[in-house]
Amino acid sequence: MAVDILHTRNLFLRCMCGIYMFAFGSLYLQVPGLYGEKGILPAHTQLPNLKYPKQCFLDKLTVLCFSSYVGLNVSYMMELLALAGTVFSFVGMVWKTWCTATLYLLLWGTYLSLYQVGQTFLWFQWDILLLEIGFLTILVAPVSRRAWSEYRPRNLVTMWLIRWALFRLMFASGVVKLQSGCPTWWGLTALPLHYESQCIPTPLAWFFYQLPGWWHKLSVVATYVIEIPVPFMFFSPVRSHRLFSCYSQVLLQVMILLSGNYNFFNILTLTLCISLMDDVHLGYQHVKDLSFGFISYVKNTCSWMGKWVGFGVLAYYTMAYFSLRVTPQGTIESSVAFTRPRFDSWVSRAVPLSIAIGAFSLVITVAEALTSALFEVRGFLDKIGVFITTLIYSVAAITMFGISLVPYTALDRPTNQRVWPLFHHLYDHTLDLQLTSAYGLFRRMTGVDGRPEVILEGAESLDGPWIEYEFPYKPGSLDHAPPFVAPHQPRLDWQLWFAALGVYNLNPWLISLAHRLLSGQPEVISLLDPSSAWRKSPPKYIKASKYIYQYTTPVEGESGNWWKRTLKEDYLPIFTVDHAPLVEYLRKIGTIGTMDIPATNQPLQQVLDTVRSYVDTVDPAVLLWGIFLTACAIIWTKRSTKPILMYHAS
Repeated sequence: MAVDILHTRNLFLRCMCGIYMFAFGSLYLQVPGLYGEKGILPAHTQLPNLKYPKQCFLDKLTVLCFSSYVGLNVSYMMELLALAGTVFSFVGMVWKTWCTATLYLLLWGTYLSLYQVGQTFLWFQWDILLLEIGFLTILVAPVSRRAWSEYRPRNLVTMWLIRWALFRLMFASGVVKLQSGCPTWWGLTALPLHYESQCIPTPLAWFFYQLPGWWHKLSVVATYVIEIPVPFMFFSPVRSHRLFSCYSQVLLQVMILLSGNYNFFNILTLTLCISLMDDVHLGYQHVKDLSFGFISYVKNTCSWMGKWVGFGVLAYYTMAYFSLRVTPQGTIESSVAFTRPRFDSWVSRAVPLSIAIGAFSLVITVAEALTSALFEVRGFLDKIGVFITTLIYSVAAITMFGISLVPYTALDRPTNQRVWPLFHHLYDHTLDLQLTSAYGLFRRMTGVDGRPEVILEGAESLDGPWIEYEFPYKPGSLDHAPPFVAPHQPRLDWQLWFAALGVYNLNPWLISLAHRLLSGQPEVISLLDPSSAWRKSPPKYIKASKYIYQYTTPVEGESGNWWKRTLKEDYLPIFTVDHAPLVEYLRKIGTIGTMDIPATNQPLQQVLDTVRSYVDTVDPAVLLWGIFLTACAIIWTKRSTKPILMYHAS
């Protein structure tokens, strides 16, 4: 075997622990306000069969059904699961030998349990992606701690599944932008709108927004190239192609990370890019070229020619399809040089071609793994055992590949209809497990005329004054600077962004939020900004208005304002806490008037309350980064002390 991926796999596994740690930790901080008995969307309403735990589990596939066995109600059980997930992820990140299939099965099952009752606050593509990659990580991880540092041929097959997931994510995200027919994507003008209208921008997004138009267009072209043709290089036999495609994705994700707060999503995508690396690239191994003489010369020449032919073709078609040209002023102008029908025709060929390339690559990878099991493992019994194990994992990989084709081929309906019916059947029967899904980020660009924002206001009298509620992260006050908050995801702030794109009737959680604020529920109030005027006592009346926010220009920004806004329309009618239609509606959907199961384990409940009393005093982003840096410090300390221990031992 010339190049191994043992250390590459191990790096991926530890990074997945870090991502789980961010995901569980961020959700834990918000459970009482979002899912408590008096939260916005009480979780116990999603488990109507709580009195019959086994039947409840069969219906919802969540261990929350067994809350009564622990002596906790559902919301406290959610806190316990999220907290346990954070701790186990921390342990796996620090002590790498704990990163076994058992640990990842535990983490995946725990996050799935939370997802099943998460409702609209957990229905994001990155939550679904984490569940898919989390399940694949169970296959990637070693079965036992003893096998952590041992090479296994199956590593090639299981890490290939991660590469295929990355391909589907990136390729689909690029294709849907053009399939949607969004004029901003076709006109290459989407990027400044993205900087301004994304859910929670960072301060750098304001500065990026001020860049010239030609640069924004060129950046959109780069996005298309990185997301559509470059992912095909993931499966290239030329190693430099794979590394180029890897760092192209890294560049894109870093730019998104700098301009927007997308919680753990960008870090998860960066972790998937590890599947394009190998131990040689990470510095753990040297290439062993066993060929010599003329054979070595031919091999190196073919590799060199293949590398530059690939890059040349990519550069040629990029310039041709986007009419790249340098102006006398030194700028680079660009425009889409193909039509919608032509693109649709290309997609109808590219999707089945990508499946063929993926299938061929998987077959080659499986053959390489099985060959390695036969010829690189010593001992007859060990050889047979490793071969059978590799074969089992290969069958699992082929099955997962087939199931993934069902949502992936949503990009092209005729191809979807040609997918083997068995894979459709398997996909339908595993849908609740979120083993795979369709992806496609930023399908259409919103905020063409500015970003819509829902602003909640409270008052003691119908005549006012109406005082706005302040949220910690979403735009509100004009001088409120966009924050850096990732990897924390403030899910309420995010949902308020989605609510602004529609009407309140389609967002029952918003009506529940209004009632909880009028009731002065502490769990929900804690989700507000500390400076909000209504944190101490609730108002008598509440309403909401829709505003259109826009970035200030550099001249306007000298006043200290990041935003300017105009009132568009009334959004939420005036409510009081005892408003009869409001109360009747909330009773009908079960938000109020239903009781969680009683908590009987008072000692455990007190422990959870004590832990929360400490963590609630720390900013969520600071807390999450603090835990992460603590893990990094422990890892560094362990590595730095190892040579000292070896020196004393000698």
